[in-house]
Amino acid sequence: MRIEIATLFPEMCEAVLGESIIGRARKSGAIQLNCRQIREYTQDKHRRVDDTPYGGGMGMVMQCEPVYNCYKAVCEQIGTKPHTIYMSPKGTIFNQKKAEELSQMENIFIICGHYEGIDQRIIDKIVDEEISVGDYVLTGGELPAMVLVDSVARMCPGVLSDAECYREESIYSGLLEYPHYTRPEIWEGEAVPAVLLSGHHKNIEKWRHEQSLEITARRRPDLMEKYKENIKKI
Repeated sequence: MRIEIATLFPEMCEAVLGESIIGRARKSGAIQLNCRQIREYTQDKHRRVDDTPYGGGMGMVMQCEPVYNCYKAVCEQIGTKPHTIYMSPKGTIFNQKKAEELSQMENIFIICGHYEGIDQRIIDKIVDEEISVGDYVLTGGELPAMVLVDSVARMCPGVLSDAECYREESIYSGLLEYPHYTRPEIWEGEAVPAVLLSGHHKNIEKWRHEQSLEITARRRPDLMEKYKENIKKI
C-alpha cells in the first residue's frame, strides 16, 4: 500500500508516523508513506496557499491550485489516480469497517484541510470521499489523517507480526476486548484470574469471550445489539 498525505504541516505527521509500528513498517517496506508539503506546489512566489472567502466571513480558505498540483504530481508518479480522501467534519464517520475497506486499496491520497477548509471546487474535482473521525472540530486535518493511517496501515500485510494481532481486538470482532493481565501474579493484593493460569486453552477462550460479552453489554449496548443481529444472520 502507498499512502500520500497532502498537508501544510508534514513535520507534524512525520513526528508520529515515523515512530513505533508504523515507522518500522515504513522502514521495512511493508507500506509506503509520504507526507507532502502543499506549499511546495504553489506557483506564488510567497508560497501562499490560502485567501479570503468569497461572500465574506471569518478565516481563510485553502486555494485549489496548490492542492491540485500536489495531487497531479502524485498521479504522475504512481501512474494512476489514487483513492482520494478529504478529512472533514462534514464527512462520513470513520469506523473499523471503513478502515478494513481502505486497507485493501493500493494507493490513497489524503488531503488535510486547515483554516476554514478548502475551496469546494477541488473537493468536487478530485475527492472520492470525505471522512470524519468524530462529531467535533479540530484545527486541521493532520490529526484525523494520522488516526486513519494508523488504523488502516496496521491491517496491511507485514505491518503486524500476525493478522490475529488485530482480529481479536476491540471493535474488529464486533465486541469490546477482554481484560489483559501480566506479571506479577499478585499486585497490591489483587490476583490474576485463576483461569488464565490454568493452561486450559478452551476454558481461557470461554472466559475471554464471556468477558467481552459482559463488557460490551455494559459499556456499548449499541455494539451489543449489532453483534446479536449478526449472530442471528449466521
